[in-house]
Amino acid sequence: MLINVEPGSEIRIQQEAEKFDFVSEANVLFGDHDLIVKVEAGSVGDIARLVVEKLRSIDGVTTTKTLACAEL
Repeated sequence: MLINVEPGSEIRIQQEAEKFDFVSEANVLFGDHDLIVKVEAGSVGDIARLVVEKLRSIDGVTTTKTLACAEL
């Protein structure tokens, strides 16, 4: 998941995201997006719910882009 945040809130939001059990990794980026967060759940529906209810509700998150991995 790619996240954009309000300027200066990158580290705080990274730390808040890392507190969720379903987040296995969160890193600050340089470039078009501010954070990349690896999310793991049982289904795509679960991920959608967790993104909307938990990650997007963190104060300072402005936009998100969820990318799903495919297992081939």
